[in-house]
Amino acid sequence: MTSNRRPALRAVVSAASISALALIVPQAVAADASQSGARVSARADDATRAIAAQDPHKVSVMANLCGSGYELIIAERLPDERRYGTLFAYVKGGAGPSNYVCALFDNNLGGSMYMKLKICEQIVSSPKCDTDEGSFSQYAGPVRMKNCPDITAIMKDSKGQAIIDAVRGPFCN
Repeated sequence: MTSNRRPALRAVVSAASISALALIVPQAVAADASQSGARVSARADDATRAIAAQDPHKVSVMANLCGSGYELIIAERLPDERRYGTLFAYVKGGAGPSNYVCALFDNNLGGSMYMKLKICEQIVSSPKCDTDEGSFSQYAGPVRMKNCPDITAIMKDSKGQAIIDAVRGPFCN
């Protein structure tokens, strides 16, 4: 190959490389965006947004347990700043009774603890509930419900005393 053709060949190879990168980079950026954490609902409070910003990986992992399309509405450290557990609630769907809620109760103590997570729809006559309870070292849930549910999160110590007993809701988007 003559030395006159080398610059032209380099230009063609460079252009092909740049074109190939243009096809790959948007996909890589999209993958990074999806790994950055779950979507946070516009109705989430500042405390929930702060928890989501501090630990986007945990928020995303918990959201994945709920399934696709859920947005974080509440992340609350329980019972207070001691943070024995964290309650996560995600919403999906329309407003009011057609709004689905998925809840998880994260055990932040490291050892196995009695935990109960219950979600009940807001219907006066025979409300349905979904409950997950037992000894968990990681989390209770997910539990799911629609019809503007309330969520109850309970954690007991080794003596059977409730160290967390929280009721939150109703959740109507």
